[in-house]
Amino acid sequence: MKLGGKSVKVFKMKNRRGYAAICCNHLTEGRSPRQACERMTKALKRKKKTV
Repeated sequence: MKLGGKSVKVFKMKNRRGYAAICCNHLTEGRSPRQACERMTKALKRKKKTV
């Protein structure tokens, strides 16, 4: 699956309810694959913090 031109991997979590999505060092969780992807779009919009 792709979001904003970036590859997103969605998978079922073992020993937990729901699904997870990984993209660009972001991890999101949701009850369904769709919800995990929606949360990923929000995570990708966040700006990186400068330290």
